[in-house]
Amino acid sequence: MSTPDSPDTPPPAQGAARRDAEATRAAILKAARHLLARHPHGAITLKAVAERAGVSPPLVVKYFGNKDALFARVMSFDTDADDLLDAPLDALGRHMVRHVLSSQRERGTDPLLRIVFAPLHGDHGDVLRANFRAQVTERLAARLTGPDAGLRAELAVAAVVGLGVMYGIARGPGLREADIDAVADRYGPLVQAQLTPGALTPGA
Repeated sequence: MSTPDSPDTPPPAQGAARRDAEATRAAILKAARHLLARHPHGAITLKAVAERAGVSPPLVVKYFGNKDALFARVMSFDTDADDLLDAPLDALGRHMVRHVLSSQRERGTDPLLRIVFAPLHGDHGDVLRANFRAQVTERLAARLTGPDAGLRAELAVAAVVGLGVMYGIARGPGLREADIDAVADRYGPLVQAQLTPGALTPGA
């Protein structure tokens, strides 16, 4: 067992500094994602990111190096896909629905919705699309069995992205007021039907 003086226990100041650094990185990424969903890539400055994150521009440079490096992180869907696809295949449809709605309700955003704004970003939009295909739809397709796995993965993802649009952009009042589990029970089978065709029978 570690004791306060053991070598594998960081000093309190060091631990606090690490937590502060992680919080700062998270705030910068959140700010950059917010701006990327509302403005063309070319119009976003590091100063604007820093102001929204509540930090100084030099801190953005310290943690991410430059604008291109920061937005390379922001345009990746890798960790978002980790969370979206973190369920057994036979329960994945419901999980995907719950994840999208929980992200919207708890964090005010769904990282997947960044793909909706790809047309804003010119050549960087192509990067966003390529990342989305490789890291979300193609990764999901690799888990599926049977015919048309690529098409079925795209249809399943389209269903949950559309759900996120209705919640976060169209702000549908019925959806925003509904219980998440009730929506997952109703909408999850529609997504699951693409993931495991034949698993659901009509009227089930």
